Amino acid sequence: MMNRNWTPRSWREKPVTCLPDDYPDPLALARVEEQLSHLPPLVFGADVRRLTARLAQVAEGKAFLLQGGDCAESFKEFTTDNIRDTFRLILQMAVVLTFAGGKPVVQVGRIAGQFAKPRSSPSETRDGVTLPSYRGDIINGMDFDARERTPDPRRLLMAYHQSSATLNLLRAFAQGGYTDLCNLHRWTLDFVASSPQGDHYKGLADKIFESLCFMSALSSSPEPHANPGPVDLFTSHEALLLNYEEALTRPDPGTGGWLDTSAHMLWIGERTRQLNGGHVEFMRGIQNPIGLKCGPTMEPEELLRLMDMLNPRGIPGKLTLIGRFGSDKVEECLPRLMAATRRDGRPVIWSIDPMHGNTHKASNGYKTRSFDRILAEVHSFLQVAAAEGVHPGGLHLEMTGQNVTECLGGSLPVTEDDLSSRYHTHCDPRLNADQALQLAFMVAEALQSPRTTRARAA
Repeated sequence: MMNRNWTPRSWREKPVTCLPDDYPDPLALARVEEQLSHLPPLVFGADVRRLTARLAQVAEGKAFLLQGGDCAESFKEFTTDNIRDTFRLILQMAVVLTFAGGKPVVQVGRIAGQFAKPRSSPSETRDGVTLPSYRGDIINGMDFDARERTPDPRRLLMAYHQSSATLNLLRAFAQGGYTDLCNLHRWTLDFVASSPQGDHYKGLADKIFESLCFMSALSSSPEPHANPGPVDLFTSHEALLLNYEEALTRPDPGTGGWLDTSAHMLWIGERTRQLNGGHVEFMRGIQNPIGLKCGPTMEPEELLRLMDMLNPRGIPGKLTLIGRFGSDKVEECLPRLMAATRRDGRPVIWSIDPMHGNTHKASNGYKTRSFDRILAEVHSFLQVAAAEGVHPGGLHLEMTGQNVTECLGGSLPVTEDDLSSRYHTHCDPRLNADQALQLAFMVAEALQSPRTTRARAA
């Protein structure tokens, strides 16, 4: 259904933040936007509606949302291996969470479109030289060079084509034998065997393997470890670069509304959730499921007004609220927001992003995050949800399947001295594969605890 007084361009009549305004050739930018508007969609309405239905189960407390992937995708690190390893990691974590929680896990990647990043400052100064800040490969380059840092509209087309190629790879992996559950679990067992805390996770890992063997024995397939079927991995990114999103927004014949075909799910960031701003204006008109980052400065009244704008009809699965407070603030800020949505009664998903509120600079200057603080915020999220009688609906993580050294700690601990060895992120530090799997096991244990179980049943 079409929204009145809304078009894919109506955001241009509102104030906007975090968008580049220094393209040297506005006409070249307009030509690229026009070209994008005629390119094929990256996702289709039937898949978006299927995701909304799956997220409606999460809102009802019958499923769990796992959303994860790169902080910012890059052109230089676009390889089959990187995509495959992140895909595998999401599936491994989903297997652990599914068997622990006894509920299906909706898998959404920060992938195939997560190119733009908001920055706290529009410029950066080094050794007396000031240049525009790096805003993600879809806008400019990371190298501290005047040419690289100048916004280039051709990068929008490069991001589109890389997203298309990434989606093709993901579909091939999802349809193929790569998703065999027993193979996935064997990789997880490798993690358990190599982890200093492996004995702690072995009990749950053994139970998962026994269940998989039982499912295999029941299968009518002659294959010893038959794949149960294609895996649904949906895509998502922050809808930051609104001219790119507008160009890929098309009428949806299935509903009569508008669909942003750049991804299955989009979210609004902490810096762009102004009630009268262009980002909220754009997002209120699309049919896609929407995420909304909720940080320490958000008040219950503001959240309810945003819900009025983004999901006025209270469609189940439409709106995911993604808390990102920091381990030291979540117990202070989250309860009143959860209480407000519980009293309001409209279905929402509460998820937690334990990454962005826990960023700091190490003594050697590297931007990093502490695994212990990440875990502490997740545990506080689960405890607050239990106390408020709210379903703890999901995790939102910046992570990679690669063996990077960007976040401190974990079962195979990364120290400050290790940061320089494999620090590959183009923006914010990510959990590596071992840290992300360890987090999945710890969350799995928490979901099995009596207190959390009572909260889920409430």
